[in-house]
Amino acid sequence: MANVVLFQPRSELNAEQNVSAFIALCRNELTIFGAELAFDDMAWEIADSVRIKARRGAFRAIFSSWDSVNERVPRPMPEPFGSFAKSYLRYQHGMRPTKCIGFRLASLRALAAVLEDQGACNVASVTAATFNRAALLIRAKFSPSAGYRVGSQLEMLASFIDDNRLAAVPLRWSNSIPRPTEANGRVGDEFEAARQAKLPSPRSLECLALAFRAASEPADLFVTSAAGIMCSAPDRVNEVLLLRAEPEVTTARPDASPAYGLRFWPSKGADPMVKWVVPSMSSVVREAVRRLNDLSAEARRVARWYERNPKLMFLPSHLEYLRGGDLSIAELGEILFAESVSPASTRAWCLDNGVPVEKRRGRIVVKFSDVEASVISFLPRGFPWLDVDSGLRYSEALCVVRRNELHRTKRTFRCVIEAPDQNFISTGLGGRTEHGFKSVFDHLGYFDSDGSPIVIRTHQFRHYLNTLAQAGGMSELDVAKWSGRSDIRQNDSYNHVSDRDVQARLVGLRQERQRESVTELAAEPLPQVRVSLIPRDKFKEMGIQAAHTTDFGVCVHDFVMSPCALHRDCTNCNEQVCIKGDEIGDANTRAKLAETTSLLAEAEAADAEGIYGASRWVEHQRLTRTRLSELVAILDNPQVPPGALIRLTHIRPASRVRQAVDARRLLDQRDEEPVPMEWAIEVQGTAS
Repeated sequence: MANVVLFQPRSELNAEQNVSAFIALCRNELTIFGAELAFDDMAWEIADSVRIKARRGAFRAIFSSWDSVNERVPRPMPEPFGSFAKSYLRYQHGMRPTKCIGFRLASLRALAAVLEDQGACNVASVTAATFNRAALLIRAKFSPSAGYRVGSQLEMLASFIDDNRLAAVPLRWSNSIPRPTEANGRVGDEFEAARQAKLPSPRSLECLALAFRAASEPADLFVTSAAGIMCSAPDRVNEVLLLRAEPEVTTARPDASPAYGLRFWPSKGADPMVKWVVPSMSSVVREAVRRLNDLSAEARRVARWYERNPKLMFLPSHLEYLRGGDLSIAELGEILFAESVSPASTRAWCLDNGVPVEKRRGRIVVKFSDVEASVISFLPRGFPWLDVDSGLRYSEALCVVRRNELHRTKRTFRCVIEAPDQNFISTGLGGRTEHGFKSVFDHLGYFDSDGSPIVIRTHQFRHYLNTLAQAGGMSELDVAKWSGRSDIRQNDSYNHVSDRDVQARLVGLRQERQRESVTELAAEPLPQVRVSLIPRDKFKEMGIQAAHTTDFGVCVHDFVMSPCALHRDCTNCNEQVCIKGDEIGDANTRAKLAETTSLLAEAEAADAEGIYGASRWVEHQRLTRTRLSELVAILDNPQVPPGALIRLTHIRPASRVRQAVDARRLLDQRDEEPVPMEWAIEVQGTAS
């Protein structure tokens, strides 16, 4: 476990002395990032301390300057600020660890650039103006969202310097980079630009399908297979790379049709799950899983061998006789590589990996023990575990290969394995095309419509499928479960359904309904009669400002002025208007009467048993049944003509003011006589 020591500044020392004491503490006493950390090196290897899913190999914190960060040979931060930056990163990772080391380093680089420009590279000389200039550098270089996050780290740095008296003057600086606002609207150029940035283009998806069919080399097969799986369900790329060798699940749906899915271990808190694949994509996913299994079969066999023999070098059975003796260069090449290599390449490998080469009796030989020690050191970090959290071993993983097996020019190692990381998938989909790395599309000759390289980000598949699910009417809960989310509120960030999509869906539903109506009329011709429940002139006569249909007729409450005060208890409301002759409203009224009668019987039984609160339900259900019975009687009365408007009268609105007045009246014990409630019938402007 890392040794964490709390730094306590001394009030009697000045800022420069406190900075020196802080650097000495972090250099000599802390063990974060390892007790053997080479503190003075410009690059620190921190992969063992910062665990990122599906990230393999080296993970370094590079203390380079602001302007040389992207150069092949970057320039280190100026001293003495460079030593402070290393101390701060080490100390803060013990106190406030983060996986986004890059944002923390970027804030340090920006501050170092401003100090260097001022000619004073000591952190003790910083002021609020120094941080303001650093914030300007960050805003100019990063996107709004990334700039805000780097600015937050810069604010944390300012607070640390202030709290520990490392600056000559107080700072009290806060992040001046605004938090980017989310485009809540579904219209406009801003929304359209954000939508296009988050979703793959139709041309890129078309080329991906073509690449999936045309792929033949191992690298192309691996990348297109992983992309094919991500196109079938909203998976994160690290979840695909951590699939097991046998992830497939097949079962039967209620209608006896087959259902096909893959077992996933979500990477952000959700429980392990099976993500079901839509039938149209099942054949693609089956083929993708088959390809990945074929690519990883030999690597899994090697991994199983190393699990049983962790201190021995893997040799195939036909080369087992070479174990333990001296090896010629040709024999060394045969046990190291799966393909034939030149003697010069084999000797270069010995030189690069510190394997001594001896000349005996006119031939060059190496000791097997030296080769074995070097090869075993190449086993992946943490072997045999590929992912400790899910309990996944290299020998059980779907996405594991022999070293260099996916490289287009290098020879494949016979005895060393590795797991491709998300950077490999990202590069294969065009993520680093602008830096000179060719993608799968470049190798297979597919380009965008304007001739530019095709670029797909791995997370775009997740945004795309979530948007399709939202546009298709899937519920928010189902979208969250399908995506492997533990928080349903995160759905909104992945929903890019535009107003045009909603309008097109409504038009489609309307056209479908029209076609169904035409089919029904063609099968059984009916007279086409235009029915208007309440004519517009009648609304004007009744003084109605707004209206909408309900289960029993029409509600004339104006929701612009206030919400429903009765919580949609329409049968006890004087703003509910029933129309005689409305078949749907008539049927719903009679169904409501039958339901209320049943509920009243249950409430009376509960009241007889003395259950608390049952008496209030009895009172309510009796009142509701009485009013519904009266309404049904009016609807059945032949003297009431069709089209008559029926509504309750003498109902006191359930407003809070009325409730307060009633409560005060009860306190004063001045109860009034109850006002009878009755149904009013209006026919052609007359009431009865």
